[in-house]
Amino acid sequence: VQLQASGGGLVQAGDSLRLSCAASGRTFSSYNMGWFRQAPGKERESVATITRSGDYTSYAEFAKGRFTISRDNAKNILYLQMNSLKFEDTAVYYCAASSTWPDRVARVNYWGEGTQVTVSS
Repeated sequence: VQLQASGGGLVQAGDSLRLSCAASGRTFSSYNMGWFRQAPGKERESVATITRSGDYTSYAEFAKGRFTISRDNAKNILYLQMNSLKFEDTAVYYCAASSTWPDRVARVNYWGEGTQVTVSS
């Protein structure tokens, strides 16, 4: 599966952004999906994950209550709604597909190209 993330940009603290990840091919619904992020000088970290059907989601502590992961299997799109953005959310955000559970880099089978999110304080 090929993934293409979009929706990043420059926003102010407190603003919202919705990231999208378009998947090619007809196998999107066979993968558990996730969002990761990587800030300059830091390791890539998991943000949120979602099951193939979308019936279960999990979040990193920093994302709980502010971010929402969702998917539309009919359209082959993964989303990340980010609210109440903080300066420390500044990073390149990546979508990821996994045949297992994409809560760590080693479990990801496919990566999308990242989209930059910059939050000004």
